[in-house]
Amino acid sequence: MPSIVRFFFIAVMLTLPVGGCGVLIGAGAAAGSASMEERGLGGMIDDKLIQTKINSDLLGIVSNLLIGLSSEVHEGRVLLTGSVVKPENRVNAVRIAWQVDGVREVINQIEIRDRSGLADYAHDAWITTQLNIKLTLDGDIKAINYSIDTVNGHVFIMGIAQDKAERSRVAAHAQDVGYVRRVTNYAILKNDPSRRLKVTVPATVK
Repeated sequence: MPSIVRFFFIAVMLTLPVGGCGVLIGAGAAAGSASMEERGLGGMIDDKLIQTKINSDLLGIVSNLLIGLSSEVHEGRVLLTGSVVKPENRVNAVRIAWQVDGVREVINQIEIRDRSGLADYAHDAWITTQLNIKLTLDGDIKAINYSIDTVNGHVFIMGIAQDKAERSRVAAHAQDVGYVRRVTNYAILKNDPSRRLKVTVPATVK
């Protein structure tokens, strides 16, 4: 994360309106605590910026999607939890998280409220497990950089590909798994311009 962005983040914290010194003391204590962590203060700020960007993008796609979801970020590893009504909401949430610059891994623990088609859900879980195994055993693929979701036999691949060859290799593995009806590859290249983290700087710190 550029140092100038970190500076703006800290500046915003210090210019927030307060009714006394309590907020500033709290911010200072939090900064001191963060500096003692392995990731340090800079790492904490990077993670907070990533989390803010993810939440903002989620609200931009579906205004009520964030209500049932929660995100945590630690050293670029994103944990998504909560529940959504539709399977496609879960797919979109994970895809959005992967598009943010600085994200190294997305752990998807989002549940779908309606599981009326239990047999289909079991098949989907089996497909996802088999594909994850294939990716992990393939030495030419960085499996940690991918998330797999399956909805009614439709496999969604999300993550960061090192290059086009790796991206195609992952899709080929998906096609080889039994019961797969369709594969949609949302994985983007690691140098894709869309992954640039954009931060709006408030006028008070310009």
